Amino acid sequence: MLSKAGHAFSNSLNHQEGNFVIDEVDQMSESEFKELLYHLFKQQGYLVNLPPKSDNLDADLVLRKGKDVIIVQAKRNTANVGVSAINAVVGANGYDNATNKWVVTNRYYTKAAINQAHKNKVKLFNRDDFLIMLKDYRAPKSKWRKAIKSTQHKRD
Repeated sequence: MLSKAGHAFSNSLNHQEGNFVIDEVDQMSESEFKELLYHLFKQQGYLVNLPPKSDNLDADLVLRKGKDVIIVQAKRNTANVGVSAINAVVGANGYDNATNKWVVTNRYYTKAAINQAHKNKVKLFNRDDFLIMLKDYRAPKSKWRKAIKSTQHKRD
């Protein structure tokens, strides 16, 4: 699942703090950011699915825990996130009987996006929330090796 850049970053999470880590995230591609979120949510106990591209679904991840089904829109941006990300996750709400809608970004949100999210009951995770998630994230190297090997075998 993780690319070489994502794997290198994940290993550095155990050793780095603060701005250095978020600066690395800011340099990631959109797909590397989604991969990182995949592993962050998985460690939090969620069953994480990547919706097939052919579903025409504006959701990057689908999380399951108990009866909860959460649609996640991942936005690795260079500017604050606007209303379009909120509208995208709201549009995907019917997928798999979703119970919650989340947008996660490495930045912040515009006022219009915050208002739209409030109206549509979308939970927003901004840069500060994301940093907390990263600080809470700790993966032993042996688990990463197993995860990397298993996802590499699935692709081959």
